[in-house]
Amino acid sequence: MKSPIYVYYHLSNFFQNHRRYVKSRSEKQLRSRAGENLVSKCEPEASTLDGDPIVPCGLIAWSLFNDTYKISVGSKSLEVAKTNIAWPSDKKKFGSDVYPKNFQSGTLIGGGQLNTSIPLSEQEDLMIWMRTAALPTFRKLYGRIDVDLEANEMVTVVIQNNYNTYSFGGEKKLILSTTSSVGGKNDFLGVAYLAVGGLSLFLAVGFILLYVFKPRTLGDPTYLSWNKNNEAHWD
Repeated sequence: MKSPIYVYYHLSNFFQNHRRYVKSRSEKQLRSRAGENLVSKCEPEASTLDGDPIVPCGLIAWSLFNDTYKISVGSKSLEVAKTNIAWPSDKKKFGSDVYPKNFQSGTLIGGGQLNTSIPLSEQEDLMIWMRTAALPTFRKLYGRIDVDLEANEMVTVVIQNNYNTYSFGGEKKLILSTTSSVGGKNDFLGVAYLAVGGLSLFLAVGFILLYVFKPRTLGDPTYLSWNKNNEAHWD
């Protein structure tokens, strides 16, 4: 496998597309320190028992994925880069003056912790997680390996199983993948293009046959309702 090699975590039966879950965040709080107290949309993870705001607030951040992977080839550990893995557009949504505060300090711990000394604009794991998935089965980027893996090499992965998927009957998988000039391997786009192309071809043939066997002159005023009524009247 040629570098860069992308490391993904895969979750199933996790409904990030649930309406309440998707809305449970504060865009203004994420973007600027001035919006720290704007947590009205984040219940039940809006504030502590003392009334102090949670930063970042909401169910999405609260459920942050927190399994960790240590990957090695033989006796050599591979570094999994965690920088430059989020979308540039997502980075703009997180402020450089916003730091985690009171995060995962409630009575029920959801997922991973955040480093309180690092601004949200540099916490790319959080950015990736907070781009909610459209389907209950999805994969998200964990990191990047910047060295090649040769054929027949033995890759060892040590997984720290922190994330609780048993409570909702989900499954977790680890995926190593590369990309080409047209992106990664994904059957969905190919199937979608074939389906849309086939439907377009079917409709095109149908319209051609309709035009051949039942032609109609475009813009012919005799088809107007009042002209038809006049013809019937004169008859």
